[in-house]
Amino acid sequence: MKNILFVTSEAAPFIKTGGLADVAGSLPKCFNKEEFDCRVILPKYQCMSEEWKNQLKYVTHFYMNLSWRSQYVGILELEYDGVHFYFIDNEYYFSGPKPYGNIYQDIEKFAFFSKAALSALPSIGFRPDIVHCHDWETGLIPVMLKDKFQEGEFYRGIKSVITIHNLKFQGVWDVKTVRDITGLPAYYFTPDKLEAYGDANYLKGGIVYADAITTVSDTYAEEIKMPFYGERLDGLMRARSNDLRGIVNGIDYEVWNPETDPLIEHHYTAKNFRKEKIKNKRALQRELGLEQNDSSFMVGIVSRLTDQKGFDLIAYMMDEMCQNDLQIVVLGTGEEKYEDMFRHFAWKYQGKVSANIFYSEALSHKVYAACDAFLMPSLFEPCGLSQIISLRYGTVPVVRETGGLKDTVQPYNEYESTGTGFSFANYNAHEMYNTLKYAMSIYYNKKREWNKIIDRGMAVDFSWNSSARKYEEMYNWLLGC
Repeated sequence: MKNILFVTSEAAPFIKTGGLADVAGSLPKCFNKEEFDCRVILPKYQCMSEEWKNQLKYVTHFYMNLSWRSQYVGILELEYDGVHFYFIDNEYYFSGPKPYGNIYQDIEKFAFFSKAALSALPSIGFRPDIVHCHDWETGLIPVMLKDKFQEGEFYRGIKSVITIHNLKFQGVWDVKTVRDITGLPAYYFTPDKLEAYGDANYLKGGIVYADAITTVSDTYAEEIKMPFYGERLDGLMRARSNDLRGIVNGIDYEVWNPETDPLIEHHYTAKNFRKEKIKNKRALQRELGLEQNDSSFMVGIVSRLTDQKGFDLIAYMMDEMCQNDLQIVVLGTGEEKYEDMFRHFAWKYQGKVSANIFYSEALSHKVYAACDAFLMPSLFEPCGLSQIISLRYGTVPVVRETGGLKDTVQPYNEYESTGTGFSFANYNAHEMYNTLKYAMSIYYNKKREWNKIIDRGMAVDFSWNSSARKYEEMYNWLLGC
């Protein structure tokens, strides 16, 4: 049996702010149980729902030195979906209304969490062969495994993997403070280790010291070796390219299933979507006060409203887009300028644009089920899950060819009748608009072709099972099996 430990700052369903939680919550249960014992360790946040906190069982507690401080470490556990989850408890670090706060507090919080996660292992009686770290919050773990923890017999020979979910977030703070917090010797704070551009960088430490590095799509793994996407670490990514691989995220096919989804009005399958899917469109038009029209081309957007997601392109073309026979449904929150932009267009084009500036899990399911197309013109997208969910729900994605979008959406080719969506290459507003118009022309004028695009999209398998096989292969490679 090979023991794998996921160390993560969030995991669904306990605490979630983004795609990382889906990976940490869904992937461990998909490994082959006869070969891999995969467990997960995460912080016990005060802001977790009482439903979960009440189910946690106390395991043990101890005190641990973090540099010159002595800190309490409580350990609780819960088995969920056949996977063992451990929670690190410390009210000083993990209180507050949100899992993440100011970066200077998070720098200390996740230094504590990283050391506590490793220190807890003998107490829970689990010695991993591989510690699988996720993002900058756990970037110190590969460093610590090569430092103080090498002295103990228990830890010797444990391998580490780090997965980069988004290279933009790196955990950067000044060297003096990070040395004081971590107690790591000056030796580590040089340009070939933890130091980058004069500061300490947690993610860089993880990338330098991990035995293997993954990111969440093949294309993103290539892109981050280039200056534009590399967030000033492209040189390091090139240096470590032999140990870097991309594995596309999956989605939970039990949660995202138009045949059984309890959150949508009308269920449908790949066989009967031609008759049944439209009922969800009618229901959403009614719910959101959009014009009741079966033939209107309904475009969905479920997203954080940020620059990364390409909203400057949409803002630039919005008036022009609304001159067509289409409806636009937006769900999400983010930068104020984009929230206000969508509110403005919902006011200007009543019955055509619906701006839902909040987040609702139930409404997101309805948008995926009701819309004809899903727009995602991202500037960069490490993996992206919305386009995968759209394919599953027979909603045709219109995306920019970057990162995971390029890997998961095959562009439509009218001459060969292939493809699962529509895509454009350059980060350009008119190119996005023309691609959307092309999609619309197929929808209106070649309905059979449009339905075949949906057929192909709904047939593709992006469940976690296919990703899990690739992770298993990497673990075996790392352990020389």
